Amino acid sequence: MTTTSNFIPVNEPLLDGNELGYVSECIKTGWISSEGSFVDRFEKGLAEFIGRCHGIAVANGTVALDLAVAVLGIGPGDEVILPTHTIISCAAAIVRAGAKPVVVDSDPTTWNMSVAAIESRITSRTRAIMAVHIFSLPVDMDPVLDLARKHNLYVIEDASQMIGQSYKNRRCGSFGDVSTFSFYPNKHITTGEGGMLLCNDGRLAERARSFRNLCFQPGRRFVHEELGWNFRISNLQAALGLAQLETLPSHLILKRKNGEYFRSALADVPGLDLPPLDQPYALNLYWVFGVMLQDEVPFDANGAMSRLAEKGIGTRSFFWPMHEQPVFIKMGLFGNEHHPFAERMARRGFYIPSGLGMTEEQRTRVVEAVRAVLMP
Repeated sequence: MTTTSNFIPVNEPLLDGNELGYVSECIKTGWISSEGSFVDRFEKGLAEFIGRCHGIAVANGTVALDLAVAVLGIGPGDEVILPTHTIISCAAAIVRAGAKPVVVDSDPTTWNMSVAAIESRITSRTRAIMAVHIFSLPVDMDPVLDLARKHNLYVIEDASQMIGQSYKNRRCGSFGDVSTFSFYPNKHITTGEGGMLLCNDGRLAERARSFRNLCFQPGRRFVHEELGWNFRISNLQAALGLAQLETLPSHLILKRKNGEYFRSALADVPGLDLPPLDQPYALNLYWVFGVMLQDEVPFDANGAMSRLAEKGIGTRSFFWPMHEQPVFIKMGLFGNEHHPFAERMARRGFYIPSGLGMTEEQRTRVVEAVRAVLMP
């Protein structure tokens, strides 16, 4: 996205590698569908980078979650534990499979799911824990994996916001029985739209590839033993993804530089909680620069975002909790659950522009605007 005014978007991707050359190759050769070689190269490249055996590229991160639930055989009568503070795609994948999402609150220290709350939510119907890395730091995975082993549960790891992040020197996306990624334009790797499922189990990978491609059978293409989906990614998208993967190390450095700049420049602003600090198991990656308004600020996140919009600054709110989503309440899910920190995040939290394409002048303007709104 290219801005044509003084408005600073919340994200502007950086396409400074081989993107144009690779996409041009697709067009020149005519390989623009899902059959081109860039799909395989992108799948293998990301799997190798993360430390996985198999990569299955799909149309977007949402269907990667649908695919993850499907290949694990999760369905009616099953339960999956996940954070209430997450994008609706996570819970929707569980609901679409006929299973029940069971949510936990967020940890004020990391803004991720409260790992300490997981075990109390496990029942005889629990089949999986969906660990969703949020914003800047990964979920504390060791205790999650310990619980999964203790109770014989699958782990679905959504690493969409953590491309390139590490937990105890292992790449995020390498921990779950299956792991998912999104390549939406605000991610560290973008294909415009796109996603990927990663795993080490060859059987799960084979099922994922079959489900992705309508369950066509070798030798009997149009005779189907199971129902699948058309979740395929195009060669054009994969070409973008491969180019982005090549520049990922330098882009991660830039992300941390942006985050550290904002942390320093906004450290003295009253009423503002800055992103979580580094943890013993991971450094803050600053995928986005999220902030939360303290209680003494007389307006909420929507009020702050409106004031910043008037100054030409794009923002985006935090996720609305799953247990407060009208669509799920109408389905009779969650009852009268209360998860106070996630509810506070939804009402007091938002993030400011921090995209890879930001200029120094834009960063300065963002800081001046935030300071003007909170220090009039």
